[in-house]
Amino acid sequence: MKSTSEKKEIIEQADKENFDKLEKEVREQLEQNPNLEKMQGQVQFVREKEGLRIEIIDKADFSMFDSGTTQLSPEATDLVRKVGASLKGIPNEIAVRGHTDNQQFAGGGNNNWSLSANRADSTRKFLNSIGVDESRFSRIEGVADSQPANPDNPADPRNRRISITVLYRDPGKGAKN
Repeated sequence: MKSTSEKKEIIEQADKENFDKLEKEVREQLEQNPNLEKMQGQVQFVREKEGLRIEIIDKADFSMFDSGTTQLSPEATDLVRKVGASLKGIPNEIAVRGHTDNQQFAGGGNNNWSLSANRADSTRKFLNSIGVDESRFSRIEGVADSQPANPDNPADPRNRRISITVLYRDPGKGAKN
């Protein structure tokens, strides 16, 4: 029987290998798809204390969502589909976070808080529709413009993004296989 520290080490190593594989797969899919190749700069991978964060970032000539909406654009749909295909191959739980810039919009009774949360949930629903199991989602949250990618310019389109974090597994929880 393995000790708790041995189990933890095995799970941590498996997570690292899974994250490396996931990042490599997504990068290769972006490079090999002519429609997505130009969007490589919009996908960033960040290792953080919670896990591997995959950020899909807006910029001046690309937006995941039309202004004020929660409907993924066709390009964003293709991009999230590629990320989702790679996510299906690993057992870790997933957190999805929506971000906005500081631009306010009129109509619909929405604000940036509800918009960011609804965009995160829209992304979750899409990932679920392409086969990422519903039970893997641990958090869906909207943070509006409270965590800008570019704090020096709150209106920067790059502040509008979706973060999909593949969480480290907790060996004490009886990790999912």
